[in-house]
Amino acid sequence: MESPDTHESPRKRRRKAPASTSTYVFRPLLEDIALAPEDHSAKVQITCVELWEGNLYIGTSAAEILHYVALPPDPADNTGTPSYIFASRLQPTTTSTSSPNLGVQQVLVLPKVAKACVLCNGTLTFYSLPELSPAFGNTVVSGCSWIGGENLNTSDGDGEAGQVVMICIKSRIRLVRIGDEPRKIRNIEYPACLTVARRDNFACVADAHAYALLDVENQQKISLFPISSLDENAHGGQVEDISSKSDSSRPSSAVGDPKGHGRSRSLGTFVGGLGRRSPQSRSQERSGRDTPEPGFRAASPLHLPRDQPRSDSVIGEAIGRPSVSDKSLPVPPDRPSAHQVGHTAAASSSAKLIPHVCSPVPGEFLLTTGTIPEEPGVGIFVNLDGDVVRGTLQFDRYPTSVVVDGGDSNTAMSSSGMGKSQDTYVLASTIQNRDDGDRELVEVRKVDADNDDGNEHLDVPFPFEEDSTDEAGTTVGHAKLRSLLSDTSASFPEVGDILRLVRLGVPDHGVARKNQSEESKAADKNREQEEKVFAQRLGSRSSRLVLWSGSSIWWLVRNPLILRLDGAIDGCIESPVDRSQTVVHRGEVVRIVASVSEYEVDTETDFLTLRYIRQKTGMILLADTLSRIPSSSGITPAELRALEDQLVESGLDPRIVLSMLPLLGQEIVEGPQGIWIHGGLKWTIEQYAHLSSSTSGTSDGPFKHNEWVNLIKRYLVAWRQRKGFGSIADEAEVFQSVDAALLHLLLHQDDQHSPRAGIPPASRSELYSLVDTGVDCFERAMVLLEQYRRLYVLSRLYQSRKMAGKVLETWRRIVEGEADAGNELRDGENEIRKYLAKIRDVTLIHEYGTWLARRNPGLGVQVFADDNSRVKFVPQEVVRLLKDQAPDAVKVYLEHLVFGKKKGQYANDLIAYYLDSVLDVLESSNEARSILAQSYESYRALQPPKSTYRQFIMDNAVPVNWWQDRLRLLELLGGSHGADLSFDLGKILTRIEPYEEDLVPESIILDGRQGRHQQALRLLTHGLGDYHTAINYCLMGGASIFHPISGSLTPSEASTKEDQATLFGYVLTEFLAIEDAHNRLERTSELLERFGGWYDVRRVLDLIPEMWSVELVEGFLTSAFRTLVRDRNEAMVVKALSGAENLQVAAEMVEKMRVEGPRVEAE
Repeated sequence: MESPDTHESPRKRRRKAPASTSTYVFRPLLEDIALAPEDHSAKVQITCVELWEGNLYIGTSAAEILHYVALPPDPADNTGTPSYIFASRLQPTTTSTSSPNLGVQQVLVLPKVAKACVLCNGTLTFYSLPELSPAFGNTVVSGCSWIGGENLNTSDGDGEAGQVVMICIKSRIRLVRIGDEPRKIRNIEYPACLTVARRDNFACVADAHAYALLDVENQQKISLFPISSLDENAHGGQVEDISSKSDSSRPSSAVGDPKGHGRSRSLGTFVGGLGRRSPQSRSQERSGRDTPEPGFRAASPLHLPRDQPRSDSVIGEAIGRPSVSDKSLPVPPDRPSAHQVGHTAAASSSAKLIPHVCSPVPGEFLLTTGTIPEEPGVGIFVNLDGDVVRGTLQFDRYPTSVVVDGGDSNTAMSSSGMGKSQDTYVLASTIQNRDDGDRELVEVRKVDADNDDGNEHLDVPFPFEEDSTDEAGTTVGHAKLRSLLSDTSASFPEVGDILRLVRLGVPDHGVARKNQSEESKAADKNREQEEKVFAQRLGSRSSRLVLWSGSSIWWLVRNPLILRLDGAIDGCIESPVDRSQTVVHRGEVVRIVASVSEYEVDTETDFLTLRYIRQKTGMILLADTLSRIPSSSGITPAELRALEDQLVESGLDPRIVLSMLPLLGQEIVEGPQGIWIHGGLKWTIEQYAHLSSSTSGTSDGPFKHNEWVNLIKRYLVAWRQRKGFGSIADEAEVFQSVDAALLHLLLHQDDQHSPRAGIPPASRSELYSLVDTGVDCFERAMVLLEQYRRLYVLSRLYQSRKMAGKVLETWRRIVEGEADAGNELRDGENEIRKYLAKIRDVTLIHEYGTWLARRNPGLGVQVFADDNSRVKFVPQEVVRLLKDQAPDAVKVYLEHLVFGKKKGQYANDLIAYYLDSVLDVLESSNEARSILAQSYESYRALQPPKSTYRQFIMDNAVPVNWWQDRLRLLELLGGSHGADLSFDLGKILTRIEPYEEDLVPESIILDGRQGRHQQALRLLTHGLGDYHTAINYCLMGGASIFHPISGSLTPSEASTKEDQATLFGYVLTEFLAIEDAHNRLERTSELLERFGGWYDVRRVLDLIPEMWSVELVEGFLTSAFRTLVRDRNEAMVVKALSGAENLQVAAEMVEKMRVEGPRVEAE
């Protein structure tokens, strides 16, 4: 129904009343038309209306045609409908004086030939368009009851000459081609026809009693069923040959089919049941879809014999005056015209019903039937075989007019297929009895609707007028429907206001936002103007349906889908004036959402409509869920899943969703252009914003529920997966907001987790995954992570951006003790070392490598010495760097080079470092000297057998650095790491010489390195008392006093036995010089007994004191004598073996000479 759009904006109007949910709305075409001429005193009504190319023709009961011309719409008129001005008034020619005054009955416009056929008071005249000037020499046809029957399967541009119409006169129907002149094609013997609908060669016709299906080419007729089931004069189911007058009324079984009368039984049974029924029985029968027996198809006229060829003779005289046959076949008194049906009494109390025939889709006709006008009517679909198809349509009252609307502007479907009946509606004007009086309605029925789906009732936009009759007895006052030839365009500005984009003011949620600059305001104004221009092309609908009554004409226009669905959604919400306890009927909202998926998107408006509806329903469900979370009032997992699906599928800007969540609303990034949404959504946000703000309590109120948190997480993750889609507006700001909100939510959830036995929460891995993959809101992410004191996660964020410096800085903060709420960095120093090996920034490696070397020299030097590091360092540079930045790590680094890498060239540096450490202490500390002296005395005091001095000082090491350095120094000097380590002996001697008494082992090693073996053995024997090491010294040829760490000596390192014998001679001399006699005796005896093989017996006897008894050296002598005897025996055996070998060789010589014989050699 028409709404006062011209007095208030659509937005304000929609705030006061919901949008109409009806399929059709009324728009005024012309109101209060001056129908009556000046000298006409009777009440004048509109009888017919037609529109063609901006020319509006209005027929009146005063037998006049009013011609109006359309003017372009006024730009100030937001409805976009044209206005009409009066052009002329025409009084068509009438020839019958005895006929009742019916007025202008029909105005049939033939656009292909630019002619109009006007039926007025039973007289048919022809005019030229558009000014309605007489055509064909004022040719008239008298006694005409109806004209039309143009082929609904033929378009204006099909190339066929002329336009064929069906003229219904008293005794027959004439098929006439209108072109340069009217030419009769053939006569069809069907008297008193009141209405026709034709598709190609098949026409559905009706008289005052029944319907029939005609094959106009083959001249065959199938009688269908009566208009009123109470009419006893109607006979259905008969198949007749109407090719000649004599055969016109003779029943025929066509081709002798025994089932020829089966149709009558079925249709009679079907229609006969339409008696007086209770409302309950009527509602039950509406869903019935029974069809007649299959036997009806056997009587199809498609199989009947063809008639004679059609005649195209000129019918100038025939059509201009009644023929003889016309006079001999007067109309029976019980078959009145369409406007007389209401006043013609049938002998058997037959109902006075007007027949209605239309064709919703190619191959089907829609017929109406009933009992009496006050009872319900039924619409029956019949195919070209005369069979009932589809289900029936039931009308609350028998309609006064019926039209079919197949879409915006097309009622004639294409003949190439069956058409899109799912978008086809049948509209009927009826009268309904109400408590406050009768009311005229327009009943809307969808052709393919199941049960009562799609049934609507529209109140006509003008008051009901009681039936009245003029002086001719014609019924006037009922509203009539008609589908015009041309359509008109109607604009719905509400659609543009709903769909056009407007800027949304985002709540600050306690976060200060920048004021909009003047430049931004100017940009907003420009965009608002662009959106207004864009909105002007939305909401435009075309229609050719009109409704008239009295002196007014209204358009019936398809209500835009967005207004219908928007109104339906608003109807699902009950909100009091104070907005308290708002009730959302979620089931109805979900049902609307489900219905949206059934619509096909054909236009830009449709696409925007469905997107808007999905977004609006998502917002309403979200607000309702927020209002119910604090009380947990019946929110089921299924409802939460439905909400999630709706939010994801709607494509709603996630920033709008975040604006309704206090905890995450502060993460919204608007950008200079702001957030632009559909105007209808902005109003919805303003209307339901209180649901989220007044019921959430604290800022994290709804986020105390895990189900809700998980829902929002999944929603935000789904949006993150859309990164890179070009269809997303304001992509940068949208994904910055999404990433910030998701990060904030995960931090909040992880912060609420109660630690259990070191088990991290599930959100921890999600948090890592988010920052590792990178976020668009980098600056905001840093603030959030600092706010929640998640330094380790912050470092992972830096790693995602390859910001190595920030990563190391953050880890250093954690290692140095700054609070990290997650406590996730374990063994931080080692992690820093590993990370430094992966980067290429030398400056960072220097900075954090030396920092680590100062904290942990062992780890720090690995940074510079790691072979897998991406950056390789020269040792000399590292040494200089460490000496400058981490002096304590120099020794560790040199040890790694010398001991780990076996780089002997750095032995001098390491020895120098050890000497510096030891000598500086000895020089400055008498305590250190006393410790060394005490160690010597303690070792000498030990009774053999005892460990070596080296093992002694290692087992009794003093926990000071210089002591450890001295041990490593002894290892280097003593060759524990191999004899291939070279060092500057002269420099070392120079530095050690002042401390020879304090550094006895060092002096021994150096003497051995210089070949001063006797001095070295003297110090080992008398300075240390390490007899075991002295013996080892001899065995190793004076190379080292320590065994190599790697194991046994190599052949190159072993000395000759002569060298060993010399050294053993030195050690024997020193053992014999031991002061303690008992010790001297034991050590000498043991030496001679174990290593007597290296000594000459005579020399030993010369050295030992004469006072020693033989028993003291018994072991040595026994071994020596045994050796001498063994050597002598071995020599005798060898001599004997040699003699035997000589004899054997001599025998072999003699034998060979015998064999060869003598030989004389002459000179």
